[in-house]
Amino acid sequence: MDVNKQIRMAVKTGKVIFGSKTVLSSTGQARAKLVILANNCARNNRESIIYNAELSEVPVYVFQGSSLDLGALCEKPFPVSALVVREPGDSEVLKLAEK
Repeated sequence: MDVNKQIRMAVKTGKVIFGSKTVLSSTGQARAKLVILANNCARNNRESIIYNAELSEVPVYVFQGSSLDLGALCEKPFPVSALVVREPGDSEVLKLAEK
């Protein structure tokens, strides 16, 4: 499975929310289906997000690129260090959680 293609498809056809703070609140309220973190996500944010995700039983996938790479992949003009997938749309991005 092409990870980049599936993330791009989820952004275009599903419901995806960007930003560490919104990811934290979404995982705390158990509205997330998958959390995707950039490889260089700030350590304190990463630890908080992973902790909340484990409590809410939300899978976390660590993207192998930087926040700039993830932002470019999502076609955003800014770095994206974390995003939450609420609805996958036409993508199979939730299968990343099974790896």
